Amino acid sequence: MDKKTLLLSTALLALAAPALAQNYDPALDAMSAEDLLPLAQQEGTVTVYSFTSRIAAVEAAFEAAYPGIDMISHDMSSTEQITRLKAEAAAGIASADVVYISDAPVVFAELLGPGLVTPYVPPRVVPLLDAHEREPLLAQRLSTKVLMYNEQANPDGAPISNLWELTTADWTGRVIMVDPLQRGDYLDLMTEIVLRSDEMESAYQAQFGTPISLDDGVENAGQQFIVDLFENDLILVSSTDDVNAAVGTLGQDNPPVGFTSYSDRRDNEDEGWALQVANDVTPANGIIFPAVLAVSANATHPAAARLVIDFLMGDDSETGGEGFKPFYVAGDYATRSDIVSHPDAVPLDQFNAWSIDPVATSNLRQDVGDLVLSLQ
Repeated sequence: MDKKTLLLSTALLALAAPALAQNYDPALDAMSAEDLLPLAQQEGTVTVYSFTSRIAAVEAAFEAAYPGIDMISHDMSSTEQITRLKAEAAAGIASADVVYISDAPVVFAELLGPGLVTPYVPPRVVPLLDAHEREPLLAQRLSTKVLMYNEQANPDGAPISNLWELTTADWTGRVIMVDPLQRGDYLDLMTEIVLRSDEMESAYQAQFGTPISLDDGVENAGQQFIVDLFENDLILVSSTDDVNAAVGTLGQDNPPVGFTSYSDRRDNEDEGWALQVANDVTPANGIIFPAVLAVSANATHPAAARLVIDFLMGDDSETGGEGFKPFYVAGDYATRSDIVSHPDAVPLDQFNAWSIDPVATSNLRQDVGDLVLSLQ
């Protein structure tokens, strides 16, 4: 799979052109980290909203690298961030300086479009990124929501080779995922399945040997898959960790499979899991999408905010150094061209996931959400 398939359409760029806050200072965008540092030290603190708990490790590393700047990080899902940022803007509250977030379809439309966040790309990394990794917001890495299995219980490889197997009797009550109505990334996954209905239709015939027959009121193969999956007693939970534990816990004879983050394999040893990605699945194992960075439009610590973003993009080493260390794991893919792939990861060009199209996803996800709601 080519990173270039993440290229955003010109329609999205038009949609996402923000109305910059009045206190926006373009001079800061051109400064190096060395130039930003004394200004950031005068500000003294910086607040980061992050969709990953790994921000705690970044916080410790940042404060060690830049003494005198207190980094305050808040770990919350992308859905929670979007809700909170919109509410704070409506109330005239400026809490966040840096926004580290996924769920690009909503971010571009509801945060960037109205001007609640502003783009920032550290000048030193501009030549290391493709255009679609710099615009409309900086993509720090690519993250995933893909089908995972327990490799201890399945030493010969994934027990699934076609997504439609998940709708069969063998997998009744044995597929698990976070409720798509609670976490936007999972709703994006469901939406992508509908957007890829042609591929889902071909996969159905490959699996069952007959053309697909749609239920009354079902418009395409992607919708039919979602209907059949829910009717096969899909298990919905509230957190990714719940999925990981159910799928990956060691010592299971007949564990479920589930949609979760490929990068969570990093916790296998610490948590007693045996998570592995089901990469060779027809037509795909899930989705891959950008994790983006932006400055809050009303940031009260704008220099420190840019310094944090520069730090999160990693240093000049081939693994990105301390700033990127929490994300240099199998299952996360750096956008910077000079950061080498993690040796334990499936190479990106061999990773069998769909790259989301934020515009198409944004246009369809409400309808898919309504379908999911009707099935619960």
